[in-house]
This record gives sequence, structure tokens and C-alpha cells, in this order.
Amino acid sequence: MDILFSILGLIIAGSFAYLLGSLNSALVICRIVKGQDIRKYGSNNAGLTNVLRTYGKGLALTVLLCDLFKGIIAVTFARIVVVNIMGVEIFGDGNFVMYFAAFCAMMGHIFPLYYGFKGGKGVLVAATSLLAIDPLSFICAILVFVVVVYVTKYVSVASIFASLSFAVFTLLWQFLRGIDTFAINAAVVHIMATIIVWKHKPNMERIDNGTENKLSFKKK
Repeated sequence: MDILFSILGLIIAGSFAYLLGSLNSALVICRIVKGQDIRKYGSNNAGLTNVLRTYGKGLALTVLLCDLFKGIIAVTFARIVVVNIMGVEIFGDGNFVMYFAAFCAMMGHIFPLYYGFKGGKGVLVAATSLLAIDPLSFICAILVFVVVVYVTKYVSVASIFASLSFAVFTLLWQFLRGIDTFAINAAVVHIMATIIVWKHKPNMERIDNGTENKLSFKKK
């Protein structure tokens, strides 16, 4: 019965996170404000970077805030409802439930139920979901992102390095803090990072042929 109850908890946390993640902020906001499908413009990606390049900072900020709350809400729901109220623990720890919710929220963003399973790359949703679980690893990964984007000027490259480093920081800091499930938690983050790397394959191809857009720090 305990195993079935735990599985039920995972289903509840994962389903809520996936359905929430499927609400692609870039698609919704651009459709409401501009009456356009962001996937038909710029890099054809339904993500924050393409909104910034296509429509500017104002709309991109709105998308950013929506995606920030989407990831945080998914994990917070898992923590409060499934872990705290239902008392569900996997591998003797409630953290795995939240990592599972973070994974499902990212998958919802990448393969949204409401948009023919064609969404964004999932970087921001993954980052904010993981922020709600492990702020220390998040801060370290953000520092990696800032350094790499400053050096390379490529957001895609920085996203890849930051996502991979997140798994390393999760393993390191949780081991040092004595969290028993540090390995399985880091494994979930590594899977998320691997998916993000895979989603950036077109960006890597554009970098190889010199057509990938660089981020400019100069004022126009």
C-alpha cells in the first residue's frame, strides 16, 4: 500500500507539473499581445531568447516572469501537497518527488500537450524549477552561465554548460551536506541536462556554419 501511495503521489506531482509546463508562456503571451505564433519568426523556437530577438525586451520580460513562476509553482505544489500533506517520500526522501516534478515541468515545456508536443528548449523552466529545490547549485550554475555567455557571446553554449554544471554542483553540494539521495537527485538533473543539450543540437550546427546569432553587449 505504501508503494502504491508513493506512486500515486508521483503521478499527482508529475501530472500537475507537466500540464502546467505545457502552458508555453512564449506562445501564450505572443499570441495574446501580438496575435502571432512565435514559432514562425526568428529561430522558430518557442522560447525566451527568440521572443527577445523578435519582439524586444518588454515582451521577453513578461515571458520570463511567467516561466519563472511556472517552474516554481510546479515544485512548490509537489513540496506542499505531495511531500508535506500526503507525506510521500521516495528512497526515504521527499526531494526526489520535487526533482521528478521539475523534470515533468521541463518536459511539458518541451513537449506541450496543448501545442502538438512542439515547444521550447526547456532551459528556463528547468532552471527555475531547480532553483526552488536547490538554490545553492542554481547560483553556481548561473555563474557558469554568465561566464560562458560573456566569453562566447552564445546563449545556447552558455545554457548547455550551465545545465551540465548543475548536475555536477547538485552531486557535490548535496554530498557535502550529507543528503542520502544526492546521487539519484543528481542523476535526474543530469537527465534534464542531457535533454537540454539534445534540444540545442540545431544551435550547435548553426555555430559550426557561422549562422548562430551572438548576444551583443554593446548599446545600439
